Amino acid sequence: MSELPTTHDTGAWSLPRRGEPVLSVRDLHVEFRTRRGTLQAVRGVSWDVEPGETLAILGESGSGKSVSAQAVMGLIDSPPGHITSGSIHFRGRDLLGAPEVEQRRVRAEGVSIIFQDALTALNPVFTVGWQIAELFRVHRGLGRREAYQRAGDLLDRVGIPSARQRLHEYPHQFSGGMRQRAMIAMALALEPDVLIADEPTTALDVTVQAQIMDLLTDLQRDLGMGLVLITHDLAVVADVADRVAVMYAGRVVETGRVREVFTDPAHPYTLGLMRSIPPLERRTASLDPIRGTPPNPGALPVGCAFAPRCAFARDRCREEDPALEVVEAGRASACHFSEEVRRDG
Repeated sequence: MSELPTTHDTGAWSLPRRGEPVLSVRDLHVEFRTRRGTLQAVRGVSWDVEPGETLAILGESGSGKSVSAQAVMGLIDSPPGHITSGSIHFRGRDLLGAPEVEQRRVRAEGVSIIFQDALTALNPVFTVGWQIAELFRVHRGLGRREAYQRAGDLLDRVGIPSARQRLHEYPHQFSGGMRQRAMIAMALALEPDVLIADEPTTALDVTVQAQIMDLLTDLQRDLGMGLVLITHDLAVVADVADRVAVMYAGRVVETGRVREVFTDPAHPYTLGLMRSIPPLERRTASLDPIRGTPPNPGALPVGCAFAPRCAFARDRCREEDPALEVVEAGRASACHFSEEVRRDG
């Protein structure tokens, strides 16, 4: 795939890649129109994911990670949410311009999503088995008996004990970890090409988090699907991701291969995230947090949105919003002084 040109006003770009992406988001803008004004939740986000690849989208709460995923899945409630521009391509076809019936088919069979809170995502009035089996009845035309057979196979595959018996239980009868496994079973039922995992382990204890991430990694390897992992957990990203896109105030501010971004940040925000990790060799050392708070999406500052919290900020940063530009092969940063950040950080 050839490199796309840099777009300075939005930061839409693409790094040189080995093959064609299965899912490609380009210059995506999402806003919410409320009584108090317009909130710019996603501002020119672009990323790709290839078959078998794990892309982590990293950032603080409110950075636009989940909203961009919901836009891909067609889950933005309108009103108040609106996709104002951009494109979402699945295997070369623009979903936003496709007929509604095709969009629904792709978002059921081609791209699937795991939500953060399985208890609210699952329907409390239907059994877990019924909810999984419905996918096979609607999209594969299977009868009830065969659909339930497939549902039982899936629950067994994701490691739920006594899977056949638990088909007839309701979501509230499952533990938190088991509900998350059931959600994964539903997401994988139609063997999608891309799985979006929106903070899939946030509400779980550390042991169950590790089990869920191991399960996702194993299933990804078996099915060869692309994985988009949305999280704020730096340790999980370092452990499982191939590439990372760091988001701040609705924009991707840095992207590249995980090891390079984590060891040599090119954006002050990424540098701040790395410095907030407590050092293992100095257990009593105080943390070095990022000062201040993220900006209000309804009143973004002029220039770089991170400038009010940035130690590297200068007058130019408060006047001109930096574009996301390639800083070296496989790396890009939206900072006027990325080289200085890499040298002094």
